[in-house]
Amino acid sequence: MKFTDGFWLKRAGLTVLHPAQLHDTENDGTTLTAYATARKVSSRSDTLDAPIITIRAEAPAPDVIRVTIGHFLGGVAKGPNFALTQENFPPTIAEREITSGELTARFRDGEDWGLDFLANGKRLTGSGWKGMGIVDTADGAHFVHEQLDLGVGEAVYGLGERFGPFVKNGQSIDIWNEDGGTSSEQAYKNVPFYFTNHGYGVLVDHPGKVSFEVGSEMVSRTQFSVAGQTLSYLVIHGPTPAEILRKYTALTGRPALPPPWSFGLWLSTSFTTPYDEETVSQFVDGMAARDLPLSVFHFDTFWMREFHWCDFEWDPRIFPDPPGMLKRLHDRGLRTCLWINPYIAQRSAMFAEGVANGYLVRRPDGDVWQWDRWQAGMALVDFTNPAAREWYAGKLRALVDMGVDAFKSDFGERIPTGVVWHDGSDPERMHNYYTQLYNQVVFDVLREARGEGEAVLFARSATVGGQQFPVHWGGDNSATYESMAESLRGGLSLMSSGFGFWSHDIGGFEGRPDPAVFKRWIAFGLLSSHSRLHGNHSYRVPWLFDEESVEVLRKFTHLKYTLMPYLFEAARQAHEEGLPVMRPMVVGFPGDPAVTHLDRQYLLGSSLLVAPVFSEAGDVTYYVPAGRWTRFETGEVVEGPGWVTETHGFGSVPLLVRPGAVLPIGNRADRPDYDYRDGVTLRLFGPLPARTTVRVGESTFTVTRDGASVRVSRDGAALPWRVEIVGGDAADVPADASSTTLDI
Repeated sequence: MKFTDGFWLKRAGLTVLHPAQLHDTENDGTTLTAYATARKVSSRSDTLDAPIITIRAEAPAPDVIRVTIGHFLGGVAKGPNFALTQENFPPTIAEREITSGELTARFRDGEDWGLDFLANGKRLTGSGWKGMGIVDTADGAHFVHEQLDLGVGEAVYGLGERFGPFVKNGQSIDIWNEDGGTSSEQAYKNVPFYFTNHGYGVLVDHPGKVSFEVGSEMVSRTQFSVAGQTLSYLVIHGPTPAEILRKYTALTGRPALPPPWSFGLWLSTSFTTPYDEETVSQFVDGMAARDLPLSVFHFDTFWMREFHWCDFEWDPRIFPDPPGMLKRLHDRGLRTCLWINPYIAQRSAMFAEGVANGYLVRRPDGDVWQWDRWQAGMALVDFTNPAAREWYAGKLRALVDMGVDAFKSDFGERIPTGVVWHDGSDPERMHNYYTQLYNQVVFDVLREARGEGEAVLFARSATVGGQQFPVHWGGDNSATYESMAESLRGGLSLMSSGFGFWSHDIGGFEGRPDPAVFKRWIAFGLLSSHSRLHGNHSYRVPWLFDEESVEVLRKFTHLKYTLMPYLFEAARQAHEEGLPVMRPMVVGFPGDPAVTHLDRQYLLGSSLLVAPVFSEAGDVTYYVPAGRWTRFETGEVVEGPGWVTETHGFGSVPLLVRPGAVLPIGNRADRPDYDYRDGVTLRLFGPLPARTTVRVGESTFTVTRDGASVRVSRDGAALPWRVEIVGGDAADVPADASSTTLDI
């Protein structure tokens, strides 16, 4: 939201208060509170009719400082609120400054009002002249805004899954979940958190609508504003993007570890396509016959009867024996996933049940909130009601008991504001937060039934903390190269917002992809954390496109499965440290100015560089950071830093290994879930550092270099393993060996 008319003036109808002078501060041992007058005070008479702005600073965790700006402080606190971890961390407080770890917030004294954030004595950012504002509108609305300085060359990343430019500078962004597809400025996953390449991140602690002007109103500042009389935000010092993400996810929650089988290939019925058990069997048989190893089969919307979504009852006309069908699929080694959403159609048997028991969201007059969009007369489950949560969870438990392994928790964005919630939550704050309650209920059902490490969703909507319930996919894209690229931008933006796992519809959701688009998208899809074939009105089995599509899908599915020892350790790192599996280049190479705007390539884990191809001809240009990189397939060396332009066939994609990497390569290409230690090959890519440790399953391998010799040792179970020095000799190591020494 913009409040100014150019640099000097305010927009018509606005009255704005800004801190003009620091009057005094108070220190209670844990909090530093500053009182700023909205005009200069030089005598007692100047204190009359002089508004005070209260700025409270505290330290919820090391290297984190929370700032709360308030005008009238007598308002009733309203929920919901983000669940943030509060550490018992004592800050250091002086008269005008508070320090948490290496981060200091310092109020300026005297005539020059301001609040500066410093790390190790160096200024990171700050709120200066007219940065903080208390806004009253002519129609009686109230807003609070803050503006933090942007330095020369400073770039802003994050703010959820956004499909426009990866660097957010110059953009106006509203944090408001909407079902707008991937080709719009709207987003399914809005997160009021960003980081910059100048060493810090910012979380606005407001679950409702937050308006950001990122160098777009005041071009040298990032502004954020919320409705009401108070605004709270947290500054997080890194200094690197990776450290910022670690600290941010320590506050907001880290992803659960998805089960290994979920990293395999998912095949969907697609959305509106006709299907029954025979169709499903034909698809499964066709994939098996072509050596296309599936991991999960997904049943989309019409597993339930039309106009009955959601009643969680199989359509008996096409699925007369759901338990038997699920067992038959399980007997073939497949997991199963069902589409669901939190909307209850009027024809659903659950509608009357929900009305009678007060489980559905109501309007202020007591009527159930309903509309005809999506499903006729549909209502919305009120997840603020514990009884409603248990009611909804009970329906899902029945399906899990039947044999369902996962749920695609679709929707959760179209949440009305003119309603009353069971727990009294503020409707504006609940609009974005609803998805957190929804996905937590679904995830908890699976975690309780299957156990820790076995629960996985395919979720579309999210907000702060949603990363705890993986996996999320990018929503409704289109079958074009442009949409393929915007999907990647959305994923990189989400990965910059604390999410560890992400997927997208291979081939695009809307429209039937040209075979070339489909084949290019396969490589991108299988080199993502999770991989799903899904469409709208057309199927996504590869033989319906051409035979080369079958070959391309086979190659990249096999490749991903052999990479699983490496990928699953990247997943563990996401779970334990909050670093995403798919990493923007700026996260991996924060000191390289060439990576600032890169949004057509990424790191898969810490050691693989992927540059998807976005053209039929196969032309691709990508950047290689400094060092001796190695092509994964051929062993050819690519020296960086520099740009590379090349042409790839449909069965190829730029896939480079980082200098000094040790990649564990599995011995199975037929499934993603196996003992990754059994028959593992360690590929060593020079120049090797003096010491590298690699975890593979329950074993840890240590690689040490001493001149011309490399020693590889292993603890844990005695399993066959093998070492390959890329560009040199390979050595087989017997199953009972604990170490080996290789000459290089």
